[in-house]
Amino acid sequence: MTRSLKSFSRIVVKIGSALLVERGELKRAWLDALISDLAGLAKSGADVLIVSSGSIALGRGILGLPKGPLKLEESQAAAAAGQIALAQAYADALGAHGKKAGQILLTLGDTEERRRYLNARATIGTLLKLGAVPIINENDSVATSEIRYGDNDRLAARVATMASADCLVLLSDIDGLYTAPPAQNPDAVFLPEVPRITAEIEAMAGSAGSELSRGGMKTKIDAGKIATAAGTSMVITSGKELNPLQRLEEGARGTWFPALSSPASARKAWIGGHLEPRGRVTLDDGAVKAMTSGKSLLPAGVADVSGSFGRGDAVILTDKAGRTIGRGLIAYDADEAQLIAGRNSKEIEAIVGYPGRAEMIHRDDLVLEDAFLSGTR
Repeated sequence: MTRSLKSFSRIVVKIGSALLVERGELKRAWLDALISDLAGLAKSGADVLIVSSGSIALGRGILGLPKGPLKLEESQAAAAAGQIALAQAYADALGAHGKKAGQILLTLGDTEERRRYLNARATIGTLLKLGAVPIINENDSVATSEIRYGDNDRLAARVATMASADCLVLLSDIDGLYTAPPAQNPDAVFLPEVPRITAEIEAMAGSAGSELSRGGMKTKIDAGKIATAAGTSMVITSGKELNPLQRLEEGARGTWFPALSSPASARKAWIGGHLEPRGRVTLDDGAVKAMTSGKSLLPAGVADVSGSFGRGDAVILTDKAGRTIGRGLIAYDADEAQLIAGRNSKEIEAIVGYPGRAEMIHRDDLVLEDAFLSGTR
């Protein structure tokens, strides 16, 4: 695959807290250098978007909060104070290159619920059309553990699919993916490219998070699954030095995850990127075979149903061995799905009392796991 950022037309860059904030203060020289890199990409014709952590870390310094874990209300207060300073810093840095900034704060629901997802997508598209650079962060001042992403790696992947970006850059405190955490294993081997995210690749992802960062390598691999399935290439590279994007262009180390050959439709990209499935549906062997050949899921192929979900919610699909096959939007509430599991579609009306859909999950509402598919070929 091509490894030049200048070959992509729309690029999302994710920045972690540890790269941007040190001891509660913004690393302005680092930020200015990064914005210089982004301005260069924009000058060559690319749309650029930024997904930035840092509001809590910066707000902690502004409000004089102590080191160590914060209470929820302290984190939210820190985010509220830090976000103002962070947005101003981006506006100033971009302004020096004649660019405008537009801030978008998202919660998990903004990308999990279809209508809000489309609204956010429209806002991003309009900012880009007007020549502004969207600066996107999780809305930490209001998000609680139940409604948050918890990491900006997966948020960045959702933003990339939402914006139809063809490249996602994860700037990290590590220069890519290794066969084992390099800090713990001196024999760990660096991987310059990962053609497909298989179960073996997922097993390599250790939990190498820093004090300020909630994301380790696992969340980066999760981000790669979301991005590549939707037609977005991804690269993990170090952001520790100044001008990290320019350094990547000049051959600095990074692990590339090429987009899959056939990008998903916008709807399937949204389904595949769901982070909060509400239930689990276990399939029999016949249904698994039907799924992999492009068929819808009929009630007759369902061996078990668990979870609390409503019609239209996302659920995980597994085989009898517990392997994840994919996910989809289910056409029945949980109690109805349990009643019709294993039954013929012709019996649905007699069981639930109305003529429901013949499919429990229609193939248009179904996305299969690439790691599962690659293992069946």
